[in-house]
Amino acid sequence: MVLSDGNARRRIALLLAAVALLSPLATGVAAAQSVQTPSASVVVDEGETVDSVETAAATIVVRGTVEGDVSGAAGSIRIAETGRVGGNVDSAAGTVIIDGTVAGDVEVGAGAFELTETGRIDGSLDVGAGSITVDGAVGGDVRAAGESVVLGPNAVVDGEFRYDAEEFTRSSGASVAGGVVEDPSLGGDGGPGIGGGGSFLPSWVGTAYGVAVNLALGAVLLLVFPRFSRSVGDRVGSDTFVSGGVGLLALVVTPFALLLVAITIVGIPLALVGFAAYGAAIWVGSVYGQYAVGSWVLDRLGSPNRWLALFLGVVALALIGLLPWVGGLAELLVLLLGLGSLALALNDRYRGRDSGAASDQEAVAAD
Repeated sequence: MVLSDGNARRRIALLLAAVALLSPLATGVAAAQSVQTPSASVVVDEGETVDSVETAAATIVVRGTVEGDVSGAAGSIRIAETGRVGGNVDSAAGTVIIDGTVAGDVEVGAGAFELTETGRIDGSLDVGAGSITVDGAVGGDVRAAGESVVLGPNAVVDGEFRYDAEEFTRSSGASVAGGVVEDPSLGGDGGPGIGGGGSFLPSWVGTAYGVAVNLALGAVLLLVFPRFSRSVGDRVGSDTFVSGGVGLLALVVTPFALLLVAITIVGIPLALVGFAAYGAAIWVGSVYGQYAVGSWVLDRLGSPNRWLALFLGVVALALIGLLPWVGGLAELLVLLLGLGSLALALNDRYRGRDSGAASDQEAVAAD
């Protein structure tokens, strides 16, 4: 599983949101000189001035003045028409809307981004999002990668506008001093990077990094939960179709269930925690699936070893993942097997059943 900048932003957003919602702090209006603690919502009211906003929250709204940076993660971020940010905006969020002024640079990863006709960014704009609308003023360059990119009629870009999108719309009234350039590399593995600049590393570096972090997570799981990990791996081999079916159900149904919970205001914190847990479960399930495949192969060869199984599974899937179509299908199948087996094993533990798992000593004895 190769981690692109976009995936990294989403994971950071999920992690920070979880930290925020687990914090005992109540929601409220920003009243301190600097907002640095997690909260369910942060509001800088009109006429109010704070030094900076560095937090994770469900919503961040700036109607007043932030002298420094706005950074962190949120469900939504809005710089209102009366709002002003003296520094940079560097965040991950579901939606980002800028109606006011940002004196520095804006670097965001989001589901949707909009710079409205009243919005102004004195620095550069670097954004990766599902939908992107630029209809305000940008003093520097723009780098935009998304499914849909719109350059509105009120847009004034003093620098270059570089984009990659499945659908690009440029209004006749838009003014771009540096020209408009289509750049497919923006939507590659790197995408717009936090901190500016594209991805200049060869593709194998991302693959190697993905292998390293998956091996690290797998090693932690095997060391801390040897008995449970063995039971998850064994279940994939013994109940393959059941594990795959449960994994598919968990993968598809869970997000819809969490969205239903989020419909009510009361359910939003619970839903955000649920999405954070869902993202973590997908990663853990994927690693368990890779471990299980390696374990299955070694068992057939008569040489069971949990560490070699982990290494074999992770490396083999990384190599197969490089193949077009086949790689994506293999990754999906392994994820479904691992996620389903993880869910079933957790259910057994919750109900007090051991599911025939080996003892800790027996689980380690395979080494």
